[in-house]
Amino acid sequence: MNSITFATVQFLMAQASERASGHPLALFPHLLAVVVYSVVGVIILGGSFLIIKRLMPFSVTKEIEQDHNVALAIVIAAVIIGMSMIISAAIL
Repeated sequence: MNSITFATVQFLMAQASERASGHPLALFPHLLAVVVYSVVGVIILGGSFLIIKRLMPFSVTKEIEQDHNVALAIVIAAVIIGMSMIISAAIL
């Protein structure tokens, strides 16, 4: 498994270096796109979490921090992971 992963990484790095064609600024648009999409994804994730927090009939912060509701913390973590997966698939 590790050799396959390593070979894949080497192949992708070779393709990236061929596309760069020696010019130092050739990868700049791609790096800028990564940063922009990352920021957009984080903003969407934060907004979706605030919407979920608003729709709850109780205070999520109070339940997790003061009442130590571990079950709610696990559910909220699962929702965040699920939203992250949906957002990343939508951005790609």
